[in-house]
Amino acid sequence: MIRILVADDHAIVRQGLKQIVADTPDLVVTGEAERGREVLEKVSKDDYDVVLLDITMPDKTGLEVLEELKRIKPDLPVLILSMHPEDQYAIRAIRAGASGYVTKAGVPDELVTAIRKVSVGNKYISSSLAEKLAVYLETGAEKPLHQVLSDREYRVMCLIASGKTVKEIAEELFLSVKTVSTYRSRVLQKMKMKNNAQLTHYCVQNQLVP
Repeated sequence: MIRILVADDHAIVRQGLKQIVADTPDLVVTGEAERGREVLEKVSKDDYDVVLLDITMPDKTGLEVLEELKRIKPDLPVLILSMHPEDQYAIRAIRAGASGYVTKAGVPDELVTAIRKVSVGNKYISSSLAEKLAVYLETGAEKPLHQVLSDREYRVMCLIASGKTVKEIAEELFLSVKTVSTYRSRVLQKMKMKNNAQLTHYCVQNQLVP
């Protein structure tokens, strides 16, 4: 039996995932978490075979939680489940130690297959993501500008590009307006851009936002 910790801040999503698992004899959800800190606490106290982790958590980003999970239990497989397309976060997630990346738009069978695969120590990578990884890892290949950003800077950039104000971003990420403004300044500096319009244009051009 594969024991799963489901981490998502939306109760309806957790319920849907539990239903998918309930229909599969060899899988069982033995824990739930709606915040990043809760994920870390549960993993420290209980044993799981796979963590199913949403990329967007209220108090910490999924990538931040992933990095901490890898420090606490480096051998615990973490499968990222996200509403964001692969172009946005998949490579970052794999680089940070994720065992796989599945979008919420995928079919239930894909999720079950991915859970089973990572539970035995393998990686789950779709064919489209495999192509992106190959390009990324290719020696001498030109890396996109946004790859120089930290995970938090990248998240702030995507939220700016999606049209959110600094205040809205601060509320979503549980940060102060001043801290978000600092991240914005760093992003502009690293990306060699002058304003939000240029950032938005870049994100749209590179399919980092819908």
